[in-house]
Amino acid sequence: MRDKVRCLILGSGPAGYTAAIYAARANLEPVLYEGMEPGGQLTTTTEVENFPGYPEGVTGPQMMEDLKKQAERYGTEVLSGRGTAVDFSTHPLKVTIDDEHVIEADTVIISTGATAKYLGLEDETKYSGQGVSACATCDGFFYRKKKVAVVGGGDTACEEATYLSGLADKVYMIVRKPYLRASEIMKERVMNNPKIEILFEHNAVGLFGNNGVEGAHLIKRMGEQDEEKIDIAIDGFFLAIGHKPNTEIFKNYIELDNIGYIKTEHPSTRTNIEGVFACGDVADPIYRQAVTAAGTGCRAAMDAERYLSEKGL
Repeated sequence: MRDKVRCLILGSGPAGYTAAIYAARANLEPVLYEGMEPGGQLTTTTEVENFPGYPEGVTGPQMMEDLKKQAERYGTEVLSGRGTAVDFSTHPLKVTIDDEHVIEADTVIISTGATAKYLGLEDETKYSGQGVSACATCDGFFYRKKKVAVVGGGDTACEEATYLSGLADKVYMIVRKPYLRASEIMKERVMNNPKIEILFEHNAVGLFGNNGVEGAHLIKRMGEQDEEKIDIAIDGFFLAIGHKPNTEIFKNYIELDNIGYIKTEHPSTRTNIEGVFACGDVADPIYRQAVTAAGTGCRAAMDAERYLSEKGL
């Protein structure tokens, strides 16, 4: 465990590991801390079929293991632990790991990701990877000609429902409120789609099925006198109620948008703090794909290398 490093990478999804591969090959001797969820969100995905180079598909955990080995092969020091505090007021930059060890770094690459929001039902955990998903683009392919439900009433939910309608036979939208929060164009798109049925004033309270999700328990007009229990038959249950970027420890220094995503100086990965770069889902509220995260990881490492070179560090 080193006290002073040239390049410190926080987070270990596709962005963090790709940044590590590029940083290591540029002789930056990077140290990467894996964070709360080693391998990131992809470790909860059973099958990844849309990442280039895996014609037969690959499990999320296996793909992360491959990326980790590649990063280590070129000299990245991969350690367990997570950043719990930072001090970006002076250089070198300071990051506290697990509330106890302070590391000084010439550059920091933030790839701490974002966490999908769930309803908090026990069944979401029970059927994780067996019909429950928080990414239609990642998992929609498995539900061709099947019935699925999307939870949410905003733009993301409408986008996911529209995307799924191109694959599935039927898409239910489960919306708590009596209206959609989405923009007018997205509202029109789902309301005019014959494959999408919007269940307004419905709450999902559970899932059922023997070998994966076979249906959902809903309550219509929950808490009202005319409250009604309804079951729908579905094969897939998609959460589209938002993501929470893991940026809490950076908020006093790094400029964030109104949701908490890190703002970068596009097209670079630079943040408002010199020597600090951000890549992957922590700075991407739009695409959130493994391949796009990996691409920004490459850019972050190149940006860090150029910064160090210009500063003579």
